[in-house]
Amino acid sequence: MQYLACPACHTRVFPHNTECTCGAALTFDPEQGIFVADGLFCARRAEIDCNWIAEDGGLCRACAMTRAIPDLSVPENIVLLTESERAKRWMLINLARWGWFTAADTGPRPIFDMLSEMLAVGATQVTMGHANGVITINVMEADPTTRVERQHQLGELYRSMLGHMRHEMAHFLFARLAALPGFLDAFRALFGDERADYAAAIAAHYEAPKDPGADYISAYATMHPHEDWAESAAHVLHLTDLTDSFMAVRLSGPQIPAPGYDAYAEHDGEALLTAAAQVAIAVNEINRALDNPDVYPFILTPRTREKLAFVHHYLSQGARMA
Repeated sequence: MQYLACPACHTRVFPHNTECTCGAALTFDPEQGIFVADGLFCARRAEIDCNWIAEDGGLCRACAMTRAIPDLSVPENIVLLTESERAKRWMLINLARWGWFTAADTGPRPIFDMLSEMLAVGATQVTMGHANGVITINVMEADPTTRVERQHQLGELYRSMLGHMRHEMAHFLFARLAALPGFLDAFRALFGDERADYAAAIAAHYEAPKDPGADYISAYATMHPHEDWAESAAHVLHLTDLTDSFMAVRLSGPQIPAPGYDAYAEHDGEALLTAAAQVAIAVNEINRALDNPDVYPFILTPRTREKLAFVHHYLSQGARMA
């Protein structure tokens, strides 16, 4: 994440902060990508610690995308929603660096249904996914224990609320990019035909999951071209933001660009992936020194790099075209 400063005292602050150590209230302007002085608070600031400025109707740009929320008479749901919306705002900050959902982007915006399995009476099942512009998020996975349990159940190397946001948003962005001339032909040549039966693909995947081998970034990506795209897109966002954060704290190393490099301004997907891979190796080594899991436990093969470079091109340029 890029370096952010308090508009009052210029001390470094972070995307989730609502108040600086100097006592100044913080409001984030997603259009400028900075905290601003005297910004009008989002109407949901007190409820879920939203620190973005209000726009139409008193809600911020991120909260205005949310159509449904969990049953807040369940106290745990307030905490889960707060963490889930925080992850959503972080994702939107990332995408705004490429022009998505800014004032200049006149294309359609997603609708979020933020739901929980916990109800005031009983429980319900919530399936994450995207359909016709609506992204459904199960806020239960904002709970670390729940998330780790499901990570082990599903045999996944990485699972996070931010990862879910990036994955599901990728499906939405695919629908916008699909209208671009030549996109689908190029996509199908690399990922396969997305018109293949999705329900049959899901059933086959859970009956006999495939090994990702050298062609896919994850086992889930093997299920269907749509999921291969969404997994690849999530990883592009992971790697770009990882590199951007590394640059923001002015670290460097062999094959890593000098401080000042802007990962979001990089137009060469291969160059970005090379830098990101080196950053990931460096950060993984730091985590291993503390006996913690790797931050990025994946290997980029030539085939997955080709897919990620394709995704990077369209994500980094697509808001100007779609």
